[in-house]
Amino acid sequence: MASDGDSSKTGDGPASPVDQYVVKDPEKFAVNLARMVEQAGKAAAAWAEPREKGEVRDTVAEPVADMVKTFSKVSEYWLADPSRALEAQTRLFAGYMNVWANAIRRVGMHDSPEDAVKPDRGDKRFQDPEWGRNAFFDFLKQAYLVTSRWAGDLVTGAEGLDEHTRHKATFYVKQISNAISPSNFILTNPELFRETVASSGENLVRGMKMLAEDIAAGHGDLKLRQSDSSKFELGTNIALSPGKVVARSDLAEILQYAPSTDTVLKRPLLICPPWINKYYILDLNPEKSFIRWAVEQGHTVFVISWVNPDERHGRKDWEAYIREGIEFGLEAIEATTGEREVNAVGYCVGGTLLAASLALMAQESDRRIRTVTFFATQVDFTYAGDLKVFVDEDQVAALERAMDDKGYLEGSKMATAFNMLRSGDLIWPYVVNNYVRGKQPLPFDLLYWNADSTRMAAANHSYYLRNCYLENNLSQGRMQLAGRTVSLTDITIPVYNLATREDHIAPARSVFAGCRYFKGSVDYVVSGSGHIAGVVNPPSLKKYQYWTNGKPAGEFDDWMAHAKEHPGSWWPHWQAWIERHDDRRTKARKPGGRKKTLGDAPGTYVKVRV
Repeated sequence: MASDGDSSKTGDGPASPVDQYVVKDPEKFAVNLARMVEQAGKAAAAWAEPREKGEVRDTVAEPVADMVKTFSKVSEYWLADPSRALEAQTRLFAGYMNVWANAIRRVGMHDSPEDAVKPDRGDKRFQDPEWGRNAFFDFLKQAYLVTSRWAGDLVTGAEGLDEHTRHKATFYVKQISNAISPSNFILTNPELFRETVASSGENLVRGMKMLAEDIAAGHGDLKLRQSDSSKFELGTNIALSPGKVVARSDLAEILQYAPSTDTVLKRPLLICPPWINKYYILDLNPEKSFIRWAVEQGHTVFVISWVNPDERHGRKDWEAYIREGIEFGLEAIEATTGEREVNAVGYCVGGTLLAASLALMAQESDRRIRTVTFFATQVDFTYAGDLKVFVDEDQVAALERAMDDKGYLEGSKMATAFNMLRSGDLIWPYVVNNYVRGKQPLPFDLLYWNADSTRMAAANHSYYLRNCYLENNLSQGRMQLAGRTVSLTDITIPVYNLATREDHIAPARSVFAGCRYFKGSVDYVVSGSGHIAGVVNPPSLKKYQYWTNGKPAGEFDDWMAHAKEHPGSWWPHWQAWIERHDDRRTKARKPGGRKKTLGDAPGTYVKVRV
């Protein structure tokens, strides 16, 4: 609202609390609103142009239809019995009445009464003092919390739902609750309100300008910026470990890193990262780099750097990724070092592919990989994480139809799906910061990597979703590869199976469940933190912890209850495990050996952006 004068002050006394929400320069504010509308028009044009040209086809109807169908099943339970419906409505009404009574008690009181409902511990949305001090904003906060928790309770209390439907309903309620939070809007967030008034709306102009830029960068879809990408350049201040590209196929570049010790372990180390993101999560910077640390421990490190696929790769399936990625990497190792026996590491879906590859190689009598380490890897998808929300027959079929046109899934689609798993941390804080506050996000290497998304080759992605998430064929011994039915029980080499305790993608329980299928010795280890920080946790930082408890047998909860906690990083524990199986050493190896290399690390495939 505009100010009529100085009526919010009395004499020379302090400004009224309301004064901070009063526009001081209405003319400037009006000009900035006009500028904001102009920038909003540019954002709309950036969204509309690729659609008018037929370059973008919206598929929003399918996920919305799935959400409506899911909520309909929840509604059926509550509406089927009038007494249940009345009970649900009464609970909501009672919650509102408590909030209203709390607001009434504020009138005439010097000390604010206790909130009827409080945010969860760790909820950062309502930290501004005005959420509790100002009756209006406090009422909005409490009404929102009552409503969102009531909606969640409807899903929890609905009987007769299958587990997948309940999982989806819980997920969708969380997405809607995060989206409608009063912290996301100017008029309902005291901090945003004050900033808008103080800058006379200049924040909105900057925000709309950034929105237009991000829609243009996403070629018609919003490419949410989470970090200042201008501050990073691969090979300059990120992905710095020195090495060479020693081989290249249609699907992968094989990188070999330069040694930093006089002698190295006889067995080279081959790392198979996920193709859903780029490999340099393991080489963000010298302090955080697992690759650099492994080199310092005496490993000759080779890494698969997957291609960022386009229409040429649409028919590349899992067998192709095994032959032209993992086995190609093994051939490159032998060509450059003369060694046939190697240690291998697989991360996330890269680990799932590696497990399937090992099962196939066992049937083909290929024994080159002598130990395998899995980082946050699922092979049994019974207890798979929140990504399972997106996987059922209807959704997979719709995704396959969408991929048919180009031969790949746009990287932005997978990036959005991953961000939605933690929308309260990875979407809405950046929407508010970027497009309402108009502030450029800070440079952060991890979020730069997170935004550096990759496309999914159609055949590969479809095979993964169907055989793993949808049908769980790998763990059940039904997966078909190269004309064979492969089984994890054929894997008899030692396994180091790392889970992370707070993982929302590969839950520790899910990783634990997969241990029983391997017939070799299995060392199951749980690291503190989540899917990334629990893996990328160098000893020098002295952060988190890890748990060990011998053989992963029985129930997961029992195993964790009796596990021994160790402070700090699990990396030295893994290194001891590697050396326990083979600690022979040899002279340090030059990248490429005597062969001509194809360029410096980090290579060319990793630099292709979408």
